[in-house]
Amino acid sequence: MRVIRGRAATIEADRDVSRELLSDAADGEPAVRVWTPHRQIAFGRRDRRLEGYDAALEFARERGFPPIERDVGGRAVAYDGETTLAFIRAEPAGDFRRGTTARYERATETVERALRSLEGGLEVVAGEPDDSFCPGTHSLSVVDAAGRRRKLVGLAQRVRQDAAVVAGIVLVDHRDALAAVLEDVYNALGVSFDPESVGTVAAGGGPADAAVVRAALEDALAGDEATDVTIDSVGEDGE
Repeated sequence: MRVIRGRAATIEADRDVSRELLSDAADGEPAVRVWTPHRQIAFGRRDRRLEGYDAALEFARERGFPPIERDVGGRAVAYDGETTLAFIRAEPAGDFRRGTTARYERATETVERALRSLEGGLEVVAGEPDDSFCPGTHSLSVVDAAGRRRKLVGLAQRVRQDAAVVAGIVLVDHRDALAAVLEDVYNALGVSFDPESVGTVAAGGGPADAAVVRAALEDALAGDEATDVTIDSVGEDGE
């Protein structure tokens, strides 16, 4: 199991690194990548069909979040370039018609276990509150001191005939800034969104250090298969 660390110099070059993992997995080279993407708003395919899409792109640019269109997932997600993590587990798939649910369940349980292992005793639960960012059936939330659920993890999956990728986002810190830009974007799109539904590891009582959270996710996603880990150099930026 290869573990890919680091970040390429540009948004597009960094996306190319992740895209290649699917082809590598088809060739029998599974990999895990957990990293801090560049600052950006990643819009989903459903967003492009909305009348407010152009306005949402402009809001993102004005607030210093370059907009991109991502390959998997639903609606817009925000990366602050510092503490928002992305993760990928790419593996061969013998039959693309089977295994989707099992991969989602395995990834969700693995990420939940990694977050629960962090110092601070995060109370992580499956699911998400109403009107959350990138709503979907495969999400994790943190329960705050008041007992309110706030979403901090979303997962998506891409499958082709011979390989599959489970990918996701984990919000570590900067809850208020992320909620604010997402509120502007979702309002422009005309999609219901509650900024109070945004959660982060730090706001839930866990560490604010993305490197600490990244290490926990890496260990959990690679598992025992990573006894011989190959560390690939990916550009000069990132951790």
